[in-house]
Amino acid sequence: MTTQTLAKQVHVIKHPLVQHKLTFMRKKETSTSMFRSLLEETSMLLAYEVTRDMPVELVSIETPMAPMKAPILAGKKIVIVSILRAGDGIKEGMLKILPSARVGHIGLYRDPKTLVPVEYYFKVPSDMEIRDTIVVDPMLATGNSAVAAIERVKSTNPKSLKFVCLLASPEGIRGFHDHHPDVPIYTASIDERLNEKGYILPGLGDAGDRVFGTKT
Repeated sequence: MTTQTLAKQVHVIKHPLVQHKLTFMRKKETSTSMFRSLLEETSMLLAYEVTRDMPVELVSIETPMAPMKAPILAGKKIVIVSILRAGDGIKEGMLKILPSARVGHIGLYRDPKTLVPVEYYFKVPSDMEIRDTIVVDPMLATGNSAVAAIERVKSTNPKSLKFVCLLASPEGIRGFHDHHPDVPIYTASIDERLNEKGYILPGLGDAGDRVFGTKT
């Protein structure tokens, strides 16, 4: 793919409410409970954008006043795959908007020395070939975990595939699309860069620690 085509594969969601909530998530004094609530609320808003291109079909219904043709989602075969553990923060928000979606999980941890992801758990629905799949993780930092997760999900032959994160680094986007140029990225912000430890700057810290109130 060309650089221009790849650029179209990155969707930065600049809705004022998304950006407002993201600012409060970035603040170091934001409490665990507030961070968790903000992430869920923001994820609901992200879900609107990620599902904007979902097809609809017309069905016959009757209102209290008259019969009509009205749109409903066509198919509705959706699965949200959470990259553990921080991905669950986004998953819970999206399920508020997509309550009938199936849920999958992939467990990865980043080796602190090599930054290479190590898989320890994988469970998704058995009929992935008929499901539009949304893989979620708050941070696209080095991109290694996302690349590994998408590779694993691709092995199940999903009908379609999107990746959603709260923050992305330029390095992470490049690394991701070096391996998966066909998968669109949806994010609330592309931040400046990574530091020497592979964390996003200015970022918001470790999303998993902030969601669950833990520290590394």
